[in-house]
Amino acid sequence: MSLVGAGPGAVDLLTIRGQRLLAQADVVVYDDLANAELLDFCPDEARRIYVGKRGGRRSLPQEQITQILVSEALKGLHVVRLKGGDPLVFGRGGEEIAVLAEAGIAYEIVPGVTAAVAAGASIGVPLTHREHASSVVFVTGHECAGKGPEQEGVNWPALAASGATLCIYMGVRRLAEIVGKLIDGGAQGTTPVAIVANATLRSQELYTTTLAEAAQFAEQLKGKPSLIIVGQVVRLAGSGTSHWESVISQVPVAL
Repeated sequence: MSLVGAGPGAVDLLTIRGQRLLAQADVVVYDDLANAELLDFCPDEARRIYVGKRGGRRSLPQEQITQILVSEALKGLHVVRLKGGDPLVFGRGGEEIAVLAEAGIAYEIVPGVTAAVAAGASIGVPLTHREHASSVVFVTGHECAGKGPEQEGVNWPALAASGATLCIYMGVRRLAEIVGKLIDGGAQGTTPVAIVANATLRSQELYTTTLAEAAQFAEQLKGKPSLIIVGQVVRLAGSGTSHWESVISQVPVAL
């Protein structure tokens, strides 16, 4: 059993190990955010099971997905669970390997390029920089509905005061609320923000703005996988050459 990170979207950002495992697969269980072209690496006879897993779209319940993984693996088949980005960064990979371990199924985890790293690289933004940011935080903009009362949610005021580059996953639908909490926590409304949709794909879009103005883009980004970068490093966007430079659509906003 293999959990393979599909990377951020571009086919050639899949790892060599991930490609090798796909070529050996009997069954591939894949997410909506995994580029479907990656299935071309699989043998023709491999079963392909689509499970959705994109916010706002219909998907199989997580419990059903793990049942599929266990039942197929117990048949002695080589099952590849292909997950967008990295399996262990906001991908519920931890839940899946817990179920596999409980069922006594051996597994391998193959990391993938996660969205924050890919989005920053695709627009020329270093997530850390000696002069601008000594730390970076990956944070979800979409809290799990099943959290118990003892589990704390994201402490946005603390993040606002941290000075770290914030990389917000799944935050478009709650962008106005997140912006309000960061500003209430002391973040300046003039803090630069970059929103990258469909990072590393030909359909990539880049919006540069400020924290106070960021929420205006939420409606046009609806349904598009997007990564939000908040911090002074955004001022460096596009300052160098990039493989993706020709496919970036920039919105001119004075930072």
